[in-house]
Amino acid sequence: MNDPDAEAESAGVTARYYLTDAERLLTFERDGRTAAVAQNREGYAMLKVRPTADGDELERYYGFDMALDHAAELLGVSPGDLPVPDAAADMGM
Repeated sequence: MNDPDAEAESAGVTARYYLTDAERLLTFERDGRTAAVAQNREGYAMLKVRPTADGDELERYYGFDMALDHAAELLGVSPGDLPVPDAAADMGM
């Protein structure tokens, strides 16, 4: 991934945004812990929070802020510590 808008780092957390055939994915990693926020590729469905990009769904949210709160909890950080790459800034409904 060479797109600088698709990666971000802050407070020991690395974020990566990318597309699959079916989804938009925003993944986070910190000290071996992971979390992922997924949305359909069209960008209008609810956000799914998972422990990993391909893990089982833990919860669904309409709002990006709520999904980020849950992802931060999985990583053991404050939601404000999560970096969001520019390419992922429009996730949520």
